Amino acid sequence: MPRHQYKKLTVPPDPVYGSFEVAKLINYVSRDGKKSISEKIVYGMLERFKKEGQDPLKILNQAISNVTPNHEVKPKRLGGASYLVPIEVRRERKLFLGLNWIVDNARTKSNKEFHSFEEKLYSEIKDASQNLGPSIAKRVQTEKLAEANKAFAHLKW
Repeated sequence: MPRHQYKKLTVPPDPVYGSFEVAKLINYVSRDGKKSISEKIVYGMLERFKKEGQDPLKILNQAISNVTPNHEVKPKRLGGASYLVPIEVRRERKLFLGLNWIVDNARTKSNKEFHSFEEKLYSEIKDASQNLGPSIAKRVQTEKLAEANKAFAHLKW
């Protein structure tokens, strides 16, 4: 039986900045189908960078590149035992992991310090662009795990 070829869906770039990364960030921030609310949050956060005299796209891309891991581990079952095999991360998955970690860590920030999600996201992206914060710690932890399991790299499939 022939396998059906998967047709990959592409996300068009956002209309304001013309950036694929901003469009993806809006989609990851979106909850319960409320895309217009997530657009307001993301564009408001990017406007804060503009008001400070910084290039918002440059800071966002810097934050994403700082957070994305180069290697991760995948479990491979072999003869009753599971091994964590380090693999190189694909470009699409790097973007997914980076943006998801940034959004997740922004969501877990305290409501006492920040009053809106826009402030939390702004803070997380600013920290990530300066190589600080929990998103960077998550990348370091992921790469350490891959480094520790380098002995099983020969089990790649």
